[in-house]
Amino acid sequence: MTSTTAFWLAGRQATGETAFDVTSPWDGRTVGTVSVPTDAQVEEAVSAAHAVREDFAATPAHVRAAALDHVSRRLAERTEEIARLISAENGKPVKWARGEVGRAVSVFRFAAEEARRFNGGEAQRLDTDAGGQGRLAFTRRFPKGVVLGIAPFNFPLNLCAHKIAPAIAAGAPIILKPAPATPLSGLILGELLAETELPAGSWSILPVPNDRMPALVQDERLPVISFTGSETVGYAIMDSVPRKHCTLELGGNGAAVVLADFASDEDLDRAAQRIATFSNYQGGQSCISVQRVIADASVYDRLLPRIVAAVEAQVTGDPNDDATDVGPLVSEAAAQRVESWVDEAVAAGATLLTGGKRDGASYAPTVLADVPADATISREEVFGPVLTVQKADGEAAAFAAVNDSKYGLQAGVFTHDLQTAFRAHRALEVGGVVIGDVPSYRADQMPYGGAKQSGVGREGVRFAMDDYTYERVMVLTGLAL
Repeated sequence: MTSTTAFWLAGRQATGETAFDVTSPWDGRTVGTVSVPTDAQVEEAVSAAHAVREDFAATPAHVRAAALDHVSRRLAERTEEIARLISAENGKPVKWARGEVGRAVSVFRFAAEEARRFNGGEAQRLDTDAGGQGRLAFTRRFPKGVVLGIAPFNFPLNLCAHKIAPAIAAGAPIILKPAPATPLSGLILGELLAETELPAGSWSILPVPNDRMPALVQDERLPVISFTGSETVGYAIMDSVPRKHCTLELGGNGAAVVLADFASDEDLDRAAQRIATFSNYQGGQSCISVQRVIADASVYDRLLPRIVAAVEAQVTGDPNDDATDVGPLVSEAAAQRVESWVDEAVAAGATLLTGGKRDGASYAPTVLADVPADATISREEVFGPVLTVQKADGEAAAFAAVNDSKYGLQAGVFTHDLQTAFRAHRALEVGGVVIGDVPSYRADQMPYGGAKQSGVGREGVRFAMDDYTYERVMVLTGLAL
């Protein structure tokens, strides 16, 4: 029998009165049973975090950095175990799960580095005006208060890391809610944090059901909310608490543009391979997976068969098999939604070039051409292994097609031309432009976030720390400058 996994309340393990099973989307087996905190236990966690906020903000940087370094090392030591857990509860192929653990290792290491250099202070002479003679402004950053982190299922370890690590580095207590479908990976972080000397109350990991979250979101003791998930939920949160600071990392329908100068056989082979891989990695369940390919008319006919062949070469099946590229989606319902969107597009005139078949929670890697602009799969985030390909007459038309979306997370532009790269950076209405590659590239230390309906604020360790803190100025008077 599977034992019940405890949650983490103010730095210690605890169990509630009820529990729920976590099941594998691949074979339906029970991966674990997780205890659910009671309302009283949630209140205890919030009260503890609120009470410790000033002491935690004053914790020496070396203490916070040492704790973050410890978590980074321990994640590295337990990589295979944790990767297997991610794969089991999420359905992610184990080779991608290992990569996710490696990224979380880096996130905690980056956070340790930032903890040591963050908040060093900046001095500004004020005697540039006669009224400021003898005055010096000294500016530091201080935490806004307790952070409520809400993480999604698609990167159940690394996106929990992106909530916890910057908060600790900045000296902000955090209460983390992992996704209901994939809580076990996030709870592993509690095991490692509990091995450190961080103050009691400075962190909790609570698998609270979604229907109990509004009370937490509304709690005035949690002035900062960091949410990664759907556009609908994210903006509902922000609209419900207009006086709180909200960082929202929401959806996208990432476009990869292949321009006319990216035209050699080697170029097109590389573009096709990168597009095929990153339209299907994580089962397409990534906000920056390739959903749309916009190819210049001069290369379209040579690129399209290459993409189809590369997609068909993706290995589907058991996520626990090292050879598998594409596993199941997180649930059968998710796969049924993808199926319905593809069927709608085909019924409206789209051409199905490969894929288009569902087996339980698995959906075959799929390529569509001639998709009507008003089809759901053209306008919304598919969050599945589906790719649409369209033709554009020149650079301006291609960039306009990228921008013809309510989303603006990241875009990839395959070009060799530096001037084109700078034009893309200026023209594309997205949070990140990746030149020479797909939009799916993310380095965990870079600023990451979107424009338009893809959210507000930025993640990436130092940038999240900025979101969790505010500037406070001190003016010194009577100085001989």
